[in-house]
Amino acid sequence: MQRYRIALVGGDHIGPEVVAEGRRVLAAFEREGVCRFEWQEYPWGAGHYLRTGAAMDADAIDRLRGCDAIYFGAHGDPARVPEHVTGQGMLHRFRKELGLFVNLRPARLLPGVASPLREPGDIDLQIVRENTEGEYSGMGGRLHVGTPLELGMQAIVVTRAGAERTIRFAFELARTRRRQLTCVTKGSALGQVMGVWVDVFAELAAEYPDVQSERVNVDAMAMYLLARPAAYDVIVASNLMGDILSDLTAGIVGGIGLAASANLDPTRRNPSLFEPIHGSAPDIAGQGIANPIAAIRAAALMLDWLGEREASQRIDAAIAEVLAEGTVRTRDLGGTAATTKMTDAVLDKLGTVDS
Repeated sequence: MQRYRIALVGGDHIGPEVVAEGRRVLAAFEREGVCRFEWQEYPWGAGHYLRTGAAMDADAIDRLRGCDAIYFGAHGDPARVPEHVTGQGMLHRFRKELGLFVNLRPARLLPGVASPLREPGDIDLQIVRENTEGEYSGMGGRLHVGTPLELGMQAIVVTRAGAERTIRFAFELARTRRRQLTCVTKGSALGQVMGVWVDVFAELAAEYPDVQSERVNVDAMAMYLLARPAAYDVIVASNLMGDILSDLTAGIVGGIGLAASANLDPTRRNPSLFEPIHGSAPDIAGQGIANPIAAIRAAALMLDWLGEREASQRIDAAIAEVLAEGTVRTRDLGGTAATTKMTDAVLDKLGTVDS
């Protein structure tokens, strides 16, 4: 039986709550003898910062490198800790120092889930977001803080190597799907950095003549995703643009309570990280009402990446069946079910219960 070493970083507020539900689902496959998980838990995040003055331990990255994957909850305590402390100080460090240069955000409208769009169509797309540079490079700073001359600067960084590896991943992904790829850009306003991005896209498009490709400005892309989202298959975008558009697509397929993402090192030299895309939601933490589906779907993405594709597909099918029935729903989906009850329903469809 294959054994996987998984780093568990629950993070803050509802983060530990929802990944605990994901672990319940993963435990079902352990009971069946599909695989086993060796969990290494780390208490990093805003809470760790408040206790120690740092969002994570000094040797955190080295400790993570020894794992097969990272299962992450959510970070942040906005009332007490500035957002950049856990963003740039932890999650972005995971992405940059472990080389997790692809952020993959699937968006699929499942039967039984209401979209805010009147005629959404059959939405099934994936956003490939560059994950280590772009608008989130972290290069910059502030001068004369607290004075009338205060200045803040942050650089947008697009390297040819960073663009090429991300866009190539998107082309390869498109080949496994409907062979359609849309490249998001904004050359009119960001001519220098987007110039590199667009040039690389054009060069790679010539290598993939079997993939239908196009370029669309980010503002038009936002409009098209609302007007005709079913027309899109794979979308590739820079860091900030991909971040915004992927939250938009989450909103049109049921909300962020259902949406998961994978932070991938396609070279597989480092462990990849899997997470729900929602925040730490301190307003509902500890009440047992958070939707665990995004965290469970993140667990399914993790299984797929580890090579346990059948188990991953079974989780996706169980979630789809629960949502289609509509009997068990958490508050964000218009129901009253507790966090644990939602997981119970998924486990029931998997044909298993907690031991």
